[in-house]
Amino acid sequence: MKNYVYPAVFIKDKENGVYRVLFPDLELTTDGTIVEEAFLYAKEFLKQYFIYIEKYDLDFNSPTDFETVKRVANPNDYVMLIEASVSPKDL
Repeated sequence: MKNYVYPAVFIKDKENGVYRVLFPDLELTTDGTIVEEAFLYAKEFLKQYFIYIEKYDLDFNSPTDFETVKRVANPNDYVMLIEASVSPKDL
């Protein structure tokens, strides 16, 4: 099993109230109506991304240090580490 841990930035969209989630190192986004939902979607999205990466043996960016991402994020945004585990049976 391989574990991937990446920082994600949760941004509250003031227009429609959803939380947008950005993985800056991977240029991936998803969203959810509440933070908890956005977190679950982000976790599953990251897992599916790395299943694809492993299946096709593709290159990907390494994660940026959490503190670096937190420092450059907007003060109103949440920065969290998201972990995805990919096992051989997922492939």
